[in-house]
Amino acid sequence: MIGRKAEVAELRERYESGRAELVAIYGRWRVGKTFLIDETFQNQITFRHAGVSPVDEDKKGLLKRQLEQFYYSLRSQGMTGIKRPGSWMEAFFQLEMFLQEKDQSERQLVFIDELPWLDTPRSGFLSAFEGFWNNWACHRKNVMVIVCGSASSWILDNLINNHGGLYGRVTCEIRLRPFSLGECEEFLKERDISFTRYDIVQSYMALGGIPYYLGYLKRNMSLAQNLDALFFEKGAKLEDEFRRLFVSIFDNPPFMQRIIRAVAERNQGLTRSEILRKLNIKDGEVFAKALNALVNSDFVLKYVPFDHRCRV
Repeated sequence: MIGRKAEVAELRERYESGRAELVAIYGRWRVGKTFLIDETFQNQITFRHAGVSPVDEDKKGLLKRQLEQFYYSLRSQGMTGIKRPGSWMEAFFQLEMFLQEKDQSERQLVFIDELPWLDTPRSGFLSAFEGFWNNWACHRKNVMVIVCGSASSWILDNLINNHGGLYGRVTCEIRLRPFSLGECEEFLKERDISFTRYDIVQSYMALGGIPYYLGYLKRNMSLAQNLDALFFEKGAKLEDEFRRLFVSIFDNPPFMQRIIRAVAERNQGLTRSEILRKLNIKDGEVFAKALNALVNSDFVLKYVPFDHRCRV
């Protein structure tokens, strides 16, 4: 595994802490959150589940599909004698029973991937998860729950900065960032891809240091040929990635894309007021939350120049 040494050390420390742990890992889509957990805890996961992606899904009936998939995860990992849950309260009660059946006083690791996808409108998911943790899991010293999410703002708002029943419950948070330029070079060398350092910088600018995208690069092609194959050829692997990325992370993809396109038109960035004028919209809570979501998801950088209060 390239990089991630600090994250691995933190996760191993929490695993061996001897107390209940609730770990929240967030970072942009394709950055390697699932890979990090798989590599760190090989054959040590008691129960794992991944939310159903909302991309290309009919939103009507999504709650039913999420619950059905959770049921299949329980069944495929050894639980018998249960029916499909009709609510998240029932689903988490089934998870409690599953863990109690498996309990041999050793560490039990629960990994729920893409947790925000489970929180569909009017599903009651967050209340059920809160009940699972506060009423059961946090009282069991051998339970460790790891949740991941590409919708960073959801993780921050609903778990890490929660002001309700989950306030202060997260025992460890990890923001997984894209590779640094040096880690990109190490990754390419590991794959025996001989790019010049100039090409490595160019690839970093084009692919953003995202391991998943870097993994598509082929050693027998130049950088230009690789990028053409990834984005511009007919049927290119990443030709629809821009749309899928926004749909998977944000509740209002078109609005978020408008902000991104506005910022991208000028390479030195835009101030908040300039973005508002460019989009012809008013300032307010909706815009503020959208900007924070983009910053937290590593789509834009927020910085304060020497002669201004704030700039995005």
